[in-house]
Amino acid sequence: MKLLLIVLNKVELLDTLLERFMDNGIHGATILNSTGMARELAKSNHDLPIFGNLRYIIDPEREESKTIFIVLKDEQVEEAKKIVRDVVGDISKPDTAVIFTLPVLSAEGVDF
Repeated sequence: MKLLLIVLNKVELLDTLLERFMDNGIHGATILNSTGMARELAKSNHDLPIFGNLRYIIDPEREESKTIFIVLKDEQVEEAKKIVRDVVGDISKPDTAVIFTLPVLSAEGVDF
């Protein structure tokens, strides 16, 4: 089992992403509101030039991201990551999404 974590900066795509997961048998996600470090620093350090430049890189209209947690069977991980890339687009671009996995040694209350 793996824990797939997705930090979705394009929050307007959340419903589409969740629908695509459901259509592909991926369910049981938990979604939290989250804020990135750069955004917090840019809000609080207006005097420093580097933080002024950060405002041009990050979307100034978006205050929060969505962090999605999903426990998956190993064989579901690549499909879930593909869905994220299909919905979000090129995640190598800034302010889109970040995805990573962590091993899950045990889980209870998870229904595959």
